[in-house]
Amino acid sequence: MALRPYWRGYLKLSLVTCPVQMMPATSESEKVRFHTLNRQTRNRVVSHYVDAVTGKAVKEEDEVKGYQRGENEYVMLEDDELENVALESTKTIDISTFTPRDSIDWTWLDTPYYLSPNDPVGQEAFSVIRDAMEAQNMVGISRLVISRRERAVMLEPRGKGIVLWTLRYGDEVRDEDSYFGAIGEETADSEMMPLVRQLIKKQTKDWSPKMVADPVQERLLDIIAAKKKTLKRPAKAKGKPAASAPPNNVVNIMDALKKSVAAEKRAGR
Repeated sequence: MALRPYWRGYLKLSLVTCPVQMMPATSESEKVRFHTLNRQTRNRVVSHYVDAVTGKAVKEEDEVKGYQRGENEYVMLEDDELENVALESTKTIDISTFTPRDSIDWTWLDTPYYLSPNDPVGQEAFSVIRDAMEAQNMVGISRLVISRRERAVMLEPRGKGIVLWTLRYGDEVRDEDSYFGAIGEETADSEMMPLVRQLIKKQTKDWSPKMVADPVQERLLDIIAAKKKTLKRPAKAKGKPAASAPPNNVVNIMDALKKSVAAEKRAGR
């Protein structure tokens, strides 16, 4: 079954416009998800908003967004006020700026979406915009309202389509110097480098999604399948497992590298 587009609108560059549709490039629908149940009745537990002072449930129509400006002091904003703040970019991706692709660090990239033509008539205009960016290794920068939130977005040519990335705001990306600045200027030992390169070469493989498979998901599915068959709770293990000794992280780097290379050779890799 074909998925419904997450968003429909128009891609615009100056006077060139074409209808497009957007789909999330990632999905978590296959993840194992749980409901919270009442252990005694096995009924689902439902959450409600309650007043922090009175303890009474709050009706949906009485819920309102509030910005705290002091202790127990809030500025309340209605939904229509929040909607009016957004740009008129809910239906048009107007590319106003281009920048070299390699000038945007990956830390700015947030969520990817697949952008494609929504009408055969617009495929030519879509292809012109895509191919022009690809030929110059450029990406387009625009703004778009997604889920009632205005986002800066980056448009990157990818094969026949375009990947639209939402970008993080400036105050969301921390300065790396705050974390890397304390690292010393020490360079790698010239005798160690050939060993490390040898390890990297032997352990290099072509990318495969299997490299990022989720073993926890597989184990959860196994447990659920077993429970479906028995419908019984597994017996609790008696006693506590013996505590393992903490690993000794103080090792000689050169010795570790030599042992790693030797192990690779014995394995015939």
